[in-house]
Amino acid sequence: MMGPVLAACLLIILSTAWISQANGATCKKDGGVCTCNDNTKSVDCSSKGFTAIPSNIPVETTELRLGFNSLSKLSPKAFHNLNKLTFLSLGNNQLQTLPTGVFDHLVNLNELRLGTNQLTSLPPGIFDKLTKLTRLDLSRNQLKSLPDGVFDKLSQLQKLYLQENQLRRVPEGAFDSLVKISEVQLYGNPWDCSCRDILYLSNWIREKKGTVSNIEAAECDGGTKAVLDVTEEEAAEDCVYPNTTTAIPTTIITTLASSNDDDIPELPVPQENFQKFLGYQEPDHLPTQPQCLMSISGYLGLMMSLVLTSAAILYVIHFLKKA
Repeated sequence: MMGPVLAACLLIILSTAWISQANGATCKKDGGVCTCNDNTKSVDCSSKGFTAIPSNIPVETTELRLGFNSLSKLSPKAFHNLNKLTFLSLGNNQLQTLPTGVFDHLVNLNELRLGTNQLTSLPPGIFDKLTKLTRLDLSRNQLKSLPDGVFDKLSQLQKLYLQENQLRRVPEGAFDSLVKISEVQLYGNPWDCSCRDILYLSNWIREKKGTVSNIEAAECDGGTKAVLDVTEEEAAEDCVYPNTTTAIPTTIITTLASSNDDDIPELPVPQENFQKFLGYQEPDHLPTQPQCLMSISGYLGLMMSLVLTSAAILYVIHFLKKA
């Protein structure tokens, strides 16, 4: 009677191995593609071709590197079980937006790298829970504006990188809460020095010159002069920016009202908006190529386990008939 027992034991072992593989893995030691260090609690998933955040990152992780991948969007809950993170790198990806609340559980985060992406705006309150943040990199994006109070909760911030974006102004009081700031990079933005809105930044740079490094490098659009040299007489206009709620100037309304229908250009509808209009939405959490491979191997393993199960059952029936 030992034959059927041995066959059943072997079947259980094989099935367990294949099913565990179907769940996927992040760390190389478990069959994944990322490098994990148990001593430093760090996970390095850089340059792996990921299009979504791996869903099984160890909860004890304190440092997570996801730079140089192909991330274009994040799930709002991508980091909700990683509240021990102190370092997070998402630089050199293709991020276009950040979902509201995506960083809310990272209450111990010290450094956040979002540089070299395609961000055009930031959600209000996106950094409000990151009260321990000391370094924030938003450089080399396409930011056209900053929300009011976006840095108000970052009283521990020491270094802020905003260079090489499309910023023309910063909100009034944008840097007032940064009491520990020692470096701010502002160069490479088309600062609009003809509008009154620039006066806050100009006065702040003059006040902090010598105590906050690199701020003097901010130049007016066209490189005509430094932002800190702008006078009230030069910044005399009350400008209206597309991201504000200020009413549209009457000259524009009059022009539109007097135009013939044939003169109005056809505005292209972005594919993303068209898909939303049709009710199509992409899933928040897309599988990466390595995850797909692991899932396929898992399904194959499950099928094999079913075959083995059937074979074992037939073997037991055959053995009992002979007995």
